[in-house]
Formats: sequence, C-alpha cells, structure tokens
Amino acid sequence: MALADLRSDHFPFTAADAPPVLLLLHGYGSSEHDLAGLGPALDLDLPWASLRAPVELGNGGAAWLRIVTPGNPDPESVSDATDAIWAWIDSELPGGAPVIPIGFSQGGLMASQLLRTRPERVLGTVILGGFVQGAEQPSDELLTADRPLVFWGRGANDGVIAEAAIQRTTAWLPEHSTLTERIYPGLGHGINRDELADVAAFVRAALDRSEALAATGERA
Repeated sequence: MALADLRSDHFPFTAADAPPVLLLLHGYGSSEHDLAGLGPALDLDLPWASLRAPVELGNGGAAWLRIVTPGNPDPESVSDATDAIWAWIDSELPGGAPVIPIGFSQGGLMASQLLRTRPERVLGTVILGGFVQGAEQPSDELLTADRPLVFWGRGANDGVIAEAAIQRTTAWLPEHSTLTERIYPGLGHGINRDELADVAAFVRAALDRSEALAATGERA
C-alpha cells in the first residue's frame, strides 16, 4: 500500500549527501497534516516527511490500524502497517538515509515498530503519548544489547491510552533502550511546548552521538 506524505521544501537530496530525516507519524483518526508543524517548530534544520496512515476512516481521518482492543493491537495489523512505512522509506529515501521517527499516540506505536524491526536505519526514536505492542519483534534481542536512544513523553492527565499499554511500555522500554522519559503535569493526550523543547534537545543529542560514533568507526 502506498502512503501519502507531506515534505519539507529541502527534502530532495542525493545518496551522497543524505541527512537524517524526521519521520512524522500521526495518531488514530488524524492525518498527515496534524504533525507537519513539528518539522519547523523543532528548529533542527533537518528534512522531514509527515506520512498519512493507510487505513481511511472517513471525514479526512486515517489510522495505521483499526482499534479492536484499546492498547492491545492485532500483531498482524501492526506488521502490515510497519511494512508499509518501510516500503515508503525504501522508495523515497536514497542511500540508506537514517530516520528519526516521531510518532504521536498510535503513531508512537509505529515509531517503536521501526526501531524494533530495522534498528540500523533508526538514529533515535520519539514516542509521544504512545506505547509499544506486546508481541515480540525481530530486533528485540539486539535492542537489549545495543540500548538505542528513545524518548517517551506523555501527559500526566492522558486518559486515552489504556493503562495496560502504559504499564507494558514502562516495563519494556528500560530493558531495550537508553530511555529519556518525561511526564508532563497538566497535559492530557496532546503535545505542549515543554515537550517540544525536550524532543528537540533529544534529537540534537542523538545527532551528536551519531557523529561521535561515526568518528570512531562504531555503529550508531
């Protein structure tokens, strides 16, 4: 399935100069327009693309997968959506350019899926008001050893994500990543300025880490 997208005006590049790309993944019932403002708001001078999820819900909304049991997605549906995102990446990003997925809500689930399936392409992972699925994924054992950088932010008053999903994610992320976790007082199921500032700082740290590892010949 082909995914629609919005892109920054400095998105086109060649394999020789491929920079990291911010990959913005919206939540359930939203659209590619929802997170597009994050690209310029983060002020990182990186190309970005905001993808539209493949499941059309009507009235302009879309989803990465349909919700059957809140917080406990169907593994096959998650796998199909993950494959669709990787197909877009392989088609649209030249030269193995790394991605920094930034996902909100159900998009946060998808951001974690990119890390758990092909971590070699992921420079850093940002999960906003989202969660991880319970089914084991191809690279989970590798993540346990490598502990890649992950940012997980959520509102203290978020009543949308099922408590079981929050508990699962709370247990899983510290065992499989170098985790930056932030809980924002007074915030519901959304994103505020403090969280944006923390995300920008996280991405800058991920870029610095990648450059330092590249200088020593290690894998980011």
